Amino acid sequence: MNEVGYVQVGEKSLKSEVIRIRGDVAQLQVFEITKGIEVGDAVSFTGDLLSVELGPGLLTQVYDGLQNPLPELAAKAGYFLERGVYLEPLSASSRWDFTPVAKPGDKVVRPFDMYGTYTVKSVKPAGNYSIKDVIAEVTDEKGNLIPLTMSFRWPVKRAIDCYVERLKPSITLPTKVRTIDTFFPVAKGGTYCIPGPFGAGKTVLQHSTSRNAEVDIVIITACGERAGEVVETLKEFPELTDPRTGRSLMERSFRIYGRHPRRILPADGPRRPPSCRLDQPLGTGHA
Repeated sequence: MNEVGYVQVGEKSLKSEVIRIRGDVAQLQVFEITKGIEVGDAVSFTGDLLSVELGPGLLTQVYDGLQNPLPELAAKAGYFLERGVYLEPLSASSRWDFTPVAKPGDKVVRPFDMYGTYTVKSVKPAGNYSIKDVIAEVTDEKGNLIPLTMSFRWPVKRAIDCYVERLKPSITLPTKVRTIDTFFPVAKGGTYCIPGPFGAGKTVLQHSTSRNAEVDIVIITACGERAGEVVETLKEFPELTDPRTGRSLMERSFRIYGRHPRRILPADGPRRPPSCRLDQPLGTGHA
């Protein structure tokens, strides 16, 4: 289940996900317009779960639900985005500052995808490295050598469970919006919703919360939105000023859109089918 596959339609490979298996038949959800798919088309499977890449370079980015960077996608395919075009979410050529705090012989833990305690065998000196460079090597309890880089992949539908205890929300998150903080307080680590009809001010309240709430990183996940509202957010969010720094709020945020326009500006209709508009942005944003 949830394995990534590609349906071959002419010269295009359409990304899909296994959502049901019945006997020897696998049913796939295609994350593109399915026009042209016929009985007998070849399907290849990758052996990997649908995943996102996490590491330096996420902030300031704008992604679709499959973690394709939309500015680079538009530059490659034009304003009328083509199906079957997939790009690397993080730049392999960019270099990032790395300052080690561990040394060989130290016992460390790595959250998310590695369980237990590991022993540092070697670590690179401080410097600039790409996300693909090996910056350290650790050994597990059995002596297996594991190389570490500054990025890793995480399945979007796998809950994070690499922790000893999951703490319950107990501290209030100041949003700096007096009505919310007074009558509808939000807990750090909790959730809240903003229901309302068209024109009620949901996006304005979202912008205000993003700017003023006491959080380190802002993640905007838009799914099921009308194309016009998504374009409005695309245009306005980078212009918001971060009250902490006086610079653009995009420096500590990134956005994920599941129903982005087929044309970037102006919008003239969705590119992704309904299956991708809701499911994948939520999974990608959660991961």
